[in-house]
Amino acid sequence: MLFRPRIHAADFEAAAMPHLADLYRSASFLIRDSSEAEDLVQEVYMEAWKSFHRFEPGTNCRAWLFKIMFHRLHHLRRRLIKASKVEAFTRPGDEDNLLAEPPVPQEIRDGDILLALEKVPLEFREVVLMADVEEFSYKEIAATLRIPLGTVMSRLSRGRKLLRGELAEVAKSYGIQPRTREASDGESA
Repeated sequence: MLFRPRIHAADFEAAAMPHLADLYRSASFLIRDSSEAEDLVQEVYMEAWKSFHRFEPGTNCRAWLFKIMFHRLHHLRRRLIKASKVEAFTRPGDEDNLLAEPPVPQEIRDGDILLALEKVPLEFREVVLMADVEEFSYKEIAATLRIPLGTVMSRLSRGRKLLRGELAEVAKSYGIQPRTREASDGESA
């Protein structure tokens, strides 16, 4: 009979707790609901605690926690998609709950960037978030999302291109025109 090595709460806290804010920030951005994000992060830490005997000290605990989070997130999404298919048949339309358009702000803010990022398809958004916000290496992203390294680089490139396109639309709606090649050449001369 095999016994698990004794796990000390202090070891777990020292390795895992410094990453709580990063996990919550990413979860709340990906889920867009603070209470659901809190639940997800709690599930991640519970799963990490149960699996901590398999964690190798000295390795990247942050990447390990994010891997758990993305696994739980994909499970949550599958469950929500299944529930939404059932709900679509029970509530065909809610015309009474339409919201008015918010007024257009006068400057581009962080919220505008986050909204533009939300429009990027999920498989690209996850990679952009992990690379550009959480600053994971390509190798760590590949291991976390269980995709090949080349796929990470491709999705990151395409995701950034899609994000640039979305941000260009936001800028255009505020009257900000893109710099033309002649204008940028004239400034450097």
